[in-house]
Amino acid sequence: MEGYDRNPARHASSSGSEGMLASRIDLLSQMLDLVRLRGELVFSAELNHPWALSFEPGSAYFFVVLEGSLIVRVAGEPAVKAIAGDLVMLPRGVGHVLSDGSDATVANAGDLMREQFTAERLGLRHGGNGEQTKVIAGAFHFESAAVPWVVSALPAVIHIEKSGGQTGGWLEGLAYFMMMEAQAVHPGSSVMISRLIDVLIIRVIRTWAQSKNSGDTGWLGALADPRISRALKAIHDDPFRKWSVADLARAVGMSRSSFAERFTSLVKEAPLSYQNRWRLTLAHGLMRQANARVSDVARSIGYDSEAAFSRAFKAQFGIPPVGVRSAESSL
Repeated sequence: MEGYDRNPARHASSSGSEGMLASRIDLLSQMLDLVRLRGELVFSAELNHPWALSFEPGSAYFFVVLEGSLIVRVAGEPAVKAIAGDLVMLPRGVGHVLSDGSDATVANAGDLMREQFTAERLGLRHGGNGEQTKVIAGAFHFESAAVPWVVSALPAVIHIEKSGGQTGGWLEGLAYFMMMEAQAVHPGSSVMISRLIDVLIIRVIRTWAQSKNSGDTGWLGALADPRISRALKAIHDDPFRKWSVADLARAVGMSRSSFAERFTSLVKEAPLSYQNRWRLTLAHGLMRQANARVSDVARSIGYDSEAAFSRAFKAQFGIPPVGVRSAESSL
């Protein structure tokens, strides 16, 4: 494609300053950049026993517990209890219920927000006259066709516990600034809130990725395996190379069979299938450009046939390459 650099620092290794830049762009950053995180709002909540709130499917949420405790329930998942200093994030945008564990009637959080939020203050109060739980909460969403692939690697509920030393002081600082923005809305607050949520969510996902169980799978879980993570980095650094399984195995010091088995077990996808999915994801970004032509994009990512590229693209994203810009404009 005319004017397109097939070897940008973001995606491929090179020499000099570009190579140094490429080495600092890790896989998690690349994936989060793909999904284009967007913060929606931050609000405070004062919840007195007994209380229970339901959140409908749609936006993703996080909850920072400032005082008291809460229980998060998601259908099909074990309940999670969070205490003061903890954070809970629900990245998939699934419906969920927050409560203090009592048998209180469940109120719809969306209805309460519409009734209580004002242009000057984003605060919610609910419950009885008992012990109080204070929370800073936020809503956000991911944009782009890469969302299902990226977010599927995350659990329905991420719990970051203060007692485990996982917050390391960063959560308190972010929560303080979010509280300030929620209590008094000032000019520029929407931009400030979006940026604060960006930082918080990226930090939460990174913290979870560093502390997850060895049994976790998917591209994010595979980052915990030194050799498979090196293979993933090789693919991301040079996505347009015609890798073979043997090439990747040699690059990480494993036999071909052991590497293929280990990669597929962790990532839940064969190495070359993963590479092709990554190439098509990059192609999706290229097709969003105003001057993009299907034949040029197909050739730039290694497809000799425009028809084969279009079939693979539609199989992954559900739309043909030419439909990308119209689909993006409707989001």
